[in-house]
Amino acid sequence: MADEKDSGNGSIRQRPWGLVVETVLLELVGLAFFGIATLLTWPFGWLPDPTLGTLTTSMLALWPAVELYRAGPPRRLAVVAAVLALATVTLLVAAAANWVLPASADSDVGILIGYVVAIPIGAAVFAWFLNRANVA
Repeated sequence: MADEKDSGNGSIRQRPWGLVVETVLLELVGLAFFGIATLLTWPFGWLPDPTLGTLTTSMLALWPAVELYRAGPPRRLAVVAAVLALATVTLLVAAAANWVLPASADSDVGILIGYVVAIPIGAAVFAWFLNRANVA
């Protein structure tokens, strides 16, 4: 990671926007992988569950945050803040998606869209709190 800096005490810092860009790019790779798998299996009658797409996307997209967590001393406040941001943004985007597309509310598409949108925001909050703790 190009934005990593050693602050002298062995902890690694990364700018939040760098983590967001990396997370979004990995989300796009995960969505592309899911899309290709869907296109390959669709002619055979198998339509994958959107939850599988969210799982595939999040497994790839959360990797930079996991590496950042492993690189430095664990900060509970950063993890709690990231999880709260993830949950808040997911619910807000899900509510907006269900309001805009009421027909998709029964299939939980709003929650899945909210989760995919919230992953980079949660990663940015995580990196921001880690950087803030390392500066202090």
